[in-house]
Amino acid sequence: MTLEVIVQNGAEAIEAEKMGAERLELVSAIQEGGLTPSYGTIKQVFSSVSIPVCVMIRPHSYHYLYSEADLEVIHEDIKQVLQLGGHHIVFGTLNSDRTINEDVLQDVLNISDDIHLTFHRAFDETASVIDAYQTLQKYNQVKRILTSGGAADCLTGQDNLQRLVQMENAEGGPRVMPGSGLSLENIGDIHETVQAHDYHFGKSVRIDQSFGNGFSKQAMKDIRMAINDKKSN
Repeated sequence: MTLEVIVQNGAEAIEAEKMGAERLELVSAIQEGGLTPSYGTIKQVFSSVSIPVCVMIRPHSYHYLYSEADLEVIHEDIKQVLQLGGHHIVFGTLNSDRTINEDVLQDVLNISDDIHLTFHRAFDETASVIDAYQTLQKYNQVKRILTSGGAADCLTGQDNLQRLVQMENAEGGPRVMPGSGLSLENIGDIHETVQAHDYHFGKSVRIDQSFGNGFSKQAMKDIRMAINDKKSN
């Protein structure tokens, strides 16, 4: 099981790695759901940790339909990540009919064969998460999908998450990574149902559950124990 956590800067990245995080999602503007971090922040985090860092590529929080001007910015931001030695990016794009925009996705993947992409929670805005998964599994560079199963949170969407993980296991598609609303109180039950290989945590692993505070070592430990307890049952 891989534990991924959200970080906003180098200090948080160092702390998260020390406390047992195995992968990081680097964002800015977490209050807007996460936007592209600055060049300086990306460089700082890359030089601070040894675990994988997935960089959010999202120029604004208004929607997932991107203009030509947006795409110019997206391309340049991805190229900067690659120039700094990274290859994990977090990105998502939709059409107006709430399907995956495959033209934009392929255009992004064409920037480099080295890109490993996590499709973010734009996935949960699609008309059908099952159809969206089948679309994304065509792309070898799409390694993970961050999702709450098309619901407001993972607890509500756990039945869809279970089905998506079953598709992943049966068809060898992208890893399904539950995220949104995960907590110590519900992760054991969710894992028992979903049986995902990766989980994504935000404020629930922070002191007082606030992005303004550092990480809670006890929360990180307890969450991992809750998952492991369900594995053994």
